[in-house]
Amino acid sequence: MITMIPVQVGERIALGIEVKLPKTTLLAVSTDQGYIMCGALDIGLLNERLSDRKILAGRAVGVRTLEELLEAPLESVTHEAERLGITPGMKGREAVARMFRED
Repeated sequence: MITMIPVQVGERIALGIEVKLPKTTLLAVSTDQGYIMCGALDIGLLNERLSDRKILAGRAVGVRTLEELLEAPLESVTHEAERLGITPGMKGREAVARMFRED
């Protein structure tokens, strides 16, 4: 089953996504520019093989809910996220807040 819900991050709304699979749940919180995701995200692939896409993303491990994803420190981030000031160790909520497009 796939669930999509609005997630409040500061004054903005991100999209929370849960994909329930056998024995695991994929979690992501997405904005118009980038996203954070559970441990299933392969940051190395994004940085190396897909570097031309300049994907803005971060990865948190050991999370089981969207709220845990937002509160967990990021384990790794893409080069594009680093350019935006998003770093490993930063909480997911703060990273998502930086991923909103400035209007």
